[in-house]
Amino acid sequence: MTTKILIIRFSSIGDIVLTTPIIRMAKEQIPNAEIHFLTKASFASILEANPYIDKCITIKDKIIEVIQELRAEQYDFVVDLHNNIRTANVKRALKKPSKSFNKLNIEKWMLVNFKKDSLPRVHIVDRYLETLSDFKIENDKKGLDYFLNESDQVDLNALPKPFHSGYIGWVIGGSYFTKMLPTKKVIEIARRTDKSIILLGGPEDREAGNEIVSRLGNKVYNSCGKYNLNQSASLVQQADKILTNDTGLMHIAAAFNKNILSFWGNTVPEFGMYPYMPEYPERSTIMEVEGLRCRPCSKLGYKNKCPKKHFHCMQLVDVDVVVDWVNS
Repeated sequence: MTTKILIIRFSSIGDIVLTTPIIRMAKEQIPNAEIHFLTKASFASILEANPYIDKCITIKDKIIEVIQELRAEQYDFVVDLHNNIRTANVKRALKKPSKSFNKLNIEKWMLVNFKKDSLPRVHIVDRYLETLSDFKIENDKKGLDYFLNESDQVDLNALPKPFHSGYIGWVIGGSYFTKMLPTKKVIEIARRTDKSIILLGGPEDREAGNEIVSRLGNKVYNSCGKYNLNQSASLVQQADKILTNDTGLMHIAAAFNKNILSFWGNTVPEFGMYPYMPEYPERSTIMEVEGLRCRPCSKLGYKNKCPKKHFHCMQLVDVDVVVDWVNS
């Protein structure tokens, strides 16, 4: 008898990648499991090649677009990994057994506003896994998944020659200004290495990438905005190492078990969303300025400027340590 399970996570890139162990473990450990995933259409490409998903259902704007389709599936269980008003409406409409992920919003609010840390030292993946407790699922410790179709594989021979035989990938973008290492800092670090560097990011990062290339020349290739998400993931997969802000491509790098140095500005690893690589924890290096009384200043970030105006959490990053990591 089939056990049909609906997993819900609408956004964003990193959060959806962090659900992949739950997808895999549910598929492999629940007898005759049929796994469906509900997300926004703009993020469906993250999951399109995932062999553990039997059906991906997407919305453009509103839940009403798919409610009838979801009802017709007659799910046995709903796993809510987003836990907001929209997912509550889905669960109310389906009237099926369900369990929701605990966001720990109160604990995060206390840490941000009063610097009182009562957060459990538990990665978000393990908190996601608690939603499957009724099925006695055990963590297989295989980490994150990211699957690519052959059409999304980037041929390095199509890039300039310096990048054919190896490169460092550097994710310069991010959702918020206060989560991004300043461009001047990137230039300062990259100038002190002979490694070839591919800059990774979206169209919004193209201008910053062009500035870096203009200062450093042909050893840097600006891929920002040139590739879709899965093609950028292919460049991450083929990189020797990855430097990255706290952003979606960081989690994709973790899915490929790359050696990662991640920069943490206004957010902190204590939120439980640092690179998840249980098989290779030594491959993750956290770069943060410790001892700042203003950190964390937000659980997400600020779009335009540091609220304290000094931006010490990124401006005081130890360049020597980063250069040593890159050159090692």
